[in-house]
Amino acid sequence: MCGRFSLATPPEEIARFFNLVALPRLKPRYNIAPTQDCAVIRAPGDDARELVMMRWGLIPSWAKDMAIGNRMINARGESVGEKPAFRAAFRKRRCLVPADGFYEWKKDGKAKQPYWIGRPGRVLFAFAGLWERWQGEGAEPIESFTIITTDANDAISGLHDRMPAILDPAQYDAWLDPANEDAGALSDMLDPAPVKMLEFHPVGTRINSPKNDDPSLLEPPPQTLFGE
Repeated sequence: MCGRFSLATPPEEIARFFNLVALPRLKPRYNIAPTQDCAVIRAPGDDARELVMMRWGLIPSWAKDMAIGNRMINARGESVGEKPAFRAAFRKRRCLVPADGFYEWKKDGKAKQPYWIGRPGRVLFAFAGLWERWQGEGAEPIESFTIITTDANDAISGLHDRMPAILDPAQYDAWLDPANEDAGALSDMLDPAPVKMLEFHPVGTRINSPKNDDPSLLEPPPQTLFGE
């Protein structure tokens, strides 16, 4: 699964990497958690990409209660085209979730050791995501999203059996295009990332609390070597 991630890259670099027309107004985030608002990139249909803020945890349009979104932070890539909560969004409302790292917890007996995972140099990348618009009775519309997951690659499998689906930049246009209805080709994009793409190291347990959001969360705990 993917339950926390970071996006601390400067806005100018985000705009350049994702070919955005407008410069996003974003502050560095080191511990983005479910139910929080964060940056998502979509293409409304005129080929121009836009970065918008959405709530993490997809609320299906047919939901009676927005609380269902708290359980919809991830969607399994193997079944995303069939599940009632996600299949409509998979057809027409796909998005990119920009990130420069994510976290996973490895079980160690009764304890869980958190790890930071990302590209060398903390280079930007994007998770495959889906978004939806929901409106409760008498309320303002809420736009929300989910991150698609896939089987972990051979490197990450030692930490967890799932990982977020990370798209290649060459796939961004096809993924974002709402007119693209080739479900097979879209599903093929959701393979695990190449082993050499990512590195990881342990971090301190302060990451466990969403209240903590500062650069030190990315660093190994004292006297811990980069490893594995």
